[in-house]
Amino acid sequence: MRVFVTGGTGFVGREILQQLTAAGHTVRSLARGGKRRLDLAGVECVPGDITDSKSLDGLLEGCDAVIHLVGIIREFPSRGITFERLHVEATRNMLAAATEQKVPRFIHMSANGSRENAATAYHFSKWRAEQAVRDSALAWTVFRPSLIYGRSDQFVNLLAGMIRKLPLVPVLGDGQYRLSPVAVEDVARGFIAALSREESIAQNYACGGPQAVTYDQLLKAVAVALRRSPPCILHHPVSLMRPVIYAFERFSAFPITSEQLTMLLEGNVCDPEEWRKAFDLTLTPLAAGLQQMLGGNEST
Repeated sequence: MRVFVTGGTGFVGREILQQLTAAGHTVRSLARGGKRRLDLAGVECVPGDITDSKSLDGLLEGCDAVIHLVGIIREFPSRGITFERLHVEATRNMLAAATEQKVPRFIHMSANGSRENAATAYHFSKWRAEQAVRDSALAWTVFRPSLIYGRSDQFVNLLAGMIRKLPLVPVLGDGQYRLSPVAVEDVARGFIAALSREESIAQNYACGGPQAVTYDQLLKAVAVALRRSPPCILHHPVSLMRPVIYAFERFSAFPITSEQLTMLLEGNVCDPEEWRKAFDLTLTPLAAGLQQMLGGNEST
């Protein structure tokens, strides 16, 4: 199958590209302005801008499916980086390009927690992008992953860095909010399997790992994978931290925004059973996945 991928230079995208080529698919990956060229054998890298519909003209011709992965977790409006532009408008552009260039299959990565009555602009924009996909005439599938982890992720590697370097690991709130961490390899397997499973058309799947854990439990699991003692955790009251975050979130170097705090506190759990069964997946246990990702790696 000939597959067109957006977001192929990202954390999830690179894993999907590797699995696509390993499975024998012909892969074409979009790269904005030709930047961040891919060095993966078997992947054709084509320049284009997903926010510019004209730049997509002809790029999808001859393809059988689109895997659409582009997304952001934080806005920078002064640079034109917004949820509306990168989630909603970009998805509409890809749907239009796929329709015009007669690509029948469209597999879309959204996010766990996307919903019409979302508390954050991030989740609401993800839901609006999903709606655009569902309203299209294409054979679509929507995946909604929880927290995705793997060797080049940002979140779990950030936690690992704090455990390595800090005597006290700061945690916002009580640390009892829950997540369903899922290995990037498992997420990618679901995408590749969906290409050949007609029963997944017009379906939405929540993608999570086999275990739900609290934030504090995740920190301890990361420490175990690093062969470290359980971290000393310092909980910061949300009532004190919220105004601090609000005051400094406009600076790009500040690590968290008010919206991200809201999403963290509301949790990120899901039941992956329907997804697991639909694609015959053997989900990676959290301890094994973290060990593969971090085990014995004390230098980074």
